[in-house]
Parts: sequence; structure tokens; C-alpha cells
Amino acid sequence: MIIKKIATMAGFLFILILAGCSQEEAASAVDEKVKIGIMLSDVGLGDQSFSDAAFNGLIKARDELGIRFDYRELKESETYENGLTELVEADHDIIVGLGFMVQEDLEKVAQKYPEQQFILIDAVSELKNVTSITFKEDQGSFLAGVVAALTTKSNKLGFIGGDDVPLINKFENGFVEGAKSINPSINVDVKYAGDFGNDQLGAKLAREMIQNDADVLYAAAGFTGVGVLKEAQANKVFAIGVDSDQYFYAEKAVVTSMLKNVDVAMYQLAEQLMKDGKVQTGHIELGIEDNGIGLAPLRVLPYTQEQQDIIEEWKTKLSSGS
Repeated sequence: MIIKKIATMAGFLFILILAGCSQEEAASAVDEKVKIGIMLSDVGLGDQSFSDAAFNGLIKARDELGIRFDYRELKESETYENGLTELVEADHDIIVGLGFMVQEDLEKVAQKYPEQQFILIDAVSELKNVTSITFKEDQGSFLAGVVAALTTKSNKLGFIGGDDVPLINKFENGFVEGAKSINPSINVDVKYAGDFGNDQLGAKLAREMIQNDADVLYAAAGFTGVGVLKEAQANKVFAIGVDSDQYFYAEKAVVTSMLKNVDVAMYQLAEQLMKDGKVQTGHIELGIEDNGIGLAPLRVLPYTQEQQDIIEEWKTKLSSGS
């Protein structure tokens, strides 16, 4: 009987040891996964645009590639520097700063931690441990301008930017040039909100443009731009979304969206990390030819084959640089 009890206890201890080993192995496997940290742009999650797109790209990488990721938002961290520092201390393989407004704080942190690899989206840094990724927003906005010019009946368009800065000026310039490539006499009303997170302000600016007969509106303004889309729908005019496919925010108004595929960029970064254990350094610029920029499907209106051919022709020209 005593021998039987001893054997039972030994077996139990063996099971415990095995369980302990398996837990250690599981923890080790988790630790070995690629880890990405991201400091989101000023509005953060729920902007229905830039931050949400980047976040969705990392979710896809987590689900399909098995990476781990963590994030910080400005409203919780108080400063970009605080959030970025927390991510460094959490031992991530790379840390992403999303948006040009992050640049100053990201460079401060990058200089403090020269061995840490950083990614800066939407601005260019000269630091050796910062990879800069920018997009050819003017290409996509040019296509948005072409679509707007093919859509308008009043020959009056509206552009609303989140802030009057070089990055958003690229959206404006591309949009105006694209529209005028179709009709040189077309009029584009341009306003800057000075805010990426105020949908009510976006609606107000859109309303003013609509009252001046603008019948197609394009906003590069984050959550402020969502207010523009909804106001366009409320007034039975048309709109073009930005960054991600925003059709579902105003299904009777959004004829297409200029896609800035930051979600694709996030996924590709994760793939490169999984494959090579590091990411490309220097400045990476993504355009139509790299699947960094594009247009969402045409919706709401029945565009003719001739109109669709015009859009495709401009895609080819922009992609080839001709």
C-alpha cells in the first residue's frame, strides 16, 4: 500500500514537472514572437481613418502571421514621448510612430535609444535608427480629383484639409490638378479646419461649401472628414473618402475613397520582420505602383465605361511616372 502511494505521488510530481516545462516552453514561444509597438496619431482609435487603418493592418498581421503588438494613444500617454518611451521599455522589435506630428518626440526617443529600431510614418527623419515611410498622396488625390470632375454637375468642388501643412497640401494640390486635368475651368473651394478630430466642424465647413454650389467634396482631415461625408449625404451631394474605404459612413454620398494603404504597409513591415529579423532602413515612398496608394471601387453613380477608362488611363500614367 505504501509503495503504491509513493508511486502515485511520484507520478503526480512528474506530471507537475511536465506541466511546468510546457508552461515555460509556451512562455518562451510567446517571447520569441515578433513584437511591434505603435504610437497612434493624435485622434487615436476611432478616427475612422488613419489610426484605424494602421491598427487593422497590425490585427491582420497578428492573426495571419502570429506577431504580437501593443499600442499607445495620446489621450492616455499625454505626450508622444511618454508613449514611445513606454513602448521602448516594453522591449519591442520595432516601434512605429504614426503621423507627421509624432516626428519631434520620436526623434528625441530614438536618440536616447540608438539600438532600438523605429518607423516614422508620414515624415522623413535623418536618424540612422529611424526608417521613414511616406506615401504619394498626390497620386491618389489626383485620381480623386479626376473622379470628382467626372461627377460634378455644377463644376464646383470642395476640399477640406485637417491642417495647412505640407503633407495635407499634397492632398489638396493633387486633387486640384486631377480635377483640372478633366476640366481646366473647374472651381475648387479650399478650406483648412485646423483640427483632425472634430466631425461637427467638418460638417459646418461642408455645409458652407454646399451652400456655394459645391456638389462633390473631398476631405483629408481624419475624423473631421467623417463629418464632411455625412453632411454631403444629408444635403444629397457627393463626397470622396480618404485613407481607407469610407463608403460605409455615408452610403448614398461616397462615390469612392482615396486609399492610403497604411494597413498594407504595417502588414508588410511585419512580414519583413518575420522573414529577415529587421526592416529596410532609410526612406521608403509608396505609391500606386507599390499598392501604397489606390482608389476604392466606384459606387453610388453609374459611371460610363468611357469615364472608367479615363480613370484607369490616369492610374497607368501616374504609376509609370509619365
